[in-house]
Amino acid sequence: MFRAGLLTLMAFLIPVAVQAAPFAAFVMDGRTGKQIHAQNADTRLHPASLTKMMTLYMAFTAIERGQVRLDTKFTISTKAANEVPSKLGLRAGQKIELRYLIRAAAIKSANDAATAIGENLAGSEANFANQMTRMAQALGMRNSQFRNANGLTQSGHFSTARDMTILGRRLFYDFPQYYPIFSRRSADAGIATVRSTNRTFLDNYSGADGIKTGYTRAAGFNLTASAQRGSKRIIATVFGGTSTAQRNATMAKLLDMGFGRAPTRVREVKPAPPQYIVQRKSSRKVAVAAASTAPAARPASLKKPQPSTATVATKSLNTALNEAMALAATKPQAAPAKQAAASGAATGVRRLASSSRPPRRPSQVASTAAATNDAVKEAMTATVVASASQGGLSVSARPIRAPRSRGAASPAIAAASTSDVAKRSNADLTLETSPKPQRRSETVIIGSSAGEGPEARPTEKVSRASSSGGQAWGVSLGRFKTRDQADARLIQIAMQESELLDGALRNIRESSSGFEATLVGLSQSDAQKTCGRVAKQSLRCDLMAP
Repeated sequence: MFRAGLLTLMAFLIPVAVQAAPFAAFVMDGRTGKQIHAQNADTRLHPASLTKMMTLYMAFTAIERGQVRLDTKFTISTKAANEVPSKLGLRAGQKIELRYLIRAAAIKSANDAATAIGENLAGSEANFANQMTRMAQALGMRNSQFRNANGLTQSGHFSTARDMTILGRRLFYDFPQYYPIFSRRSADAGIATVRSTNRTFLDNYSGADGIKTGYTRAAGFNLTASAQRGSKRIIATVFGGTSTAQRNATMAKLLDMGFGRAPTRVREVKPAPPQYIVQRKSSRKVAVAAASTAPAARPASLKKPQPSTATVATKSLNTALNEAMALAATKPQAAPAKQAAASGAATGVRRLASSSRPPRRPSQVASTAAATNDAVKEAMTATVVASASQGGLSVSARPIRAPRSRGAASPAIAAASTSDVAKRSNADLTLETSPKPQRRSETVIIGSSAGEGPEARPTEKVSRASSSGGQAWGVSLGRFKTRDQADARLIQIAMQESELLDGALRNIRESSSGFEATLVGLSQSDAQKTCGRVAKQSLRCDLMAP
């Protein structure tokens, strides 16, 4: 009798606890970053496993910087192994490739995998959480603060519907080569095949291709979703859903609203590079010192950060690198020791009006520039200043419903700058055979699709997005044993996708490994759409950037 009464009480309390989670929503035009709808969008709430979006953003960033590779093996700590479900089932002391941890965190929302990523990238989860917060500030997420890598409820760990939508857009634009993982229904995670926590929504909402679910009792049922229909892309976030079904239904209505209100034709505004906060004087000193240091050596100024009360300036990483290279070029013949001493004593950098010395050879200039680039990247990352708010979660009753009209909408997010990222190297990267990480390659492999079932996507080897536009993109449909086989595949795809491939040129590249079937002369959008449609047929299709 007592047990029956206890079960009845628990059944009553659990729905109340879930329903007590505050509700918030935000809808954005993914092409421009402009707000379409907002309800409690800046209220600080528990993000739950939406946190893993930032964990994955940090992992992708580390791969792009050459700090780790997808086949780098991470060691599992006791803390990571003991995380509560959802989890992959990792054991303490086990070593597992980063690619599998990424799949488990993105698709299954595994807490042990997320913790392992953070600990191995930053040395500890606390350090990683601080880096996550600093990155959030650099991305314009002004009301987010992180305390862990997995999103389990913790004091001081919060975000907002607006911030998570910004992060979702960043994942789409900043890492297009990895973004398809968020639409996977299942994947091989090394020790198990994992299934997506978001597969119901992906299957039922036309055009949906991501991104991440989240749930805790304190947070309710959360979801950041992205969908594309025609030329429109809408990204939205829901906090505080009362169930999976209710959250998905709410998200469907929000996305429908977005597609209905967003203009059909609009100028795409890609997000600018992350804006790091650096100290103007110290960054100049670091830049000059870095120019006289071999790439493998860490500048001395990085060992002891030099805080200053002087004004701080917000600059992009590209701007800082360009300034560093300009400073290094002013004294090309100075010895490294003299350069470092001069940079510490001088209050500014003087440019010589004339010089009797002949200019350096191009190869030497290129070598110095490359050394400066590598060293200063580390310097700029090390001088990031955390400015996250220390406030906690808002305590309030469930917010009232938003009005149905558009009149009460809060101000739109400012359009991001359209400055492009610096051109990247054309060197090819093959993770399975390369002994060292190769920086900024045009090809990244997120893993083999072998053995992952009928839903496996064969397009895991893709080209990184290029800043150049026009009709210079292409697609590769794979290599074949004979020219006739390659030509047959080209004709097959050209006929199936005649609308997208109108004007594209068919080309067959012959090499020792076979005949590669390619279609060139496409826009970036048409190339991406073509590969998306071809992948649905379980056929190979790789993007070819300019």
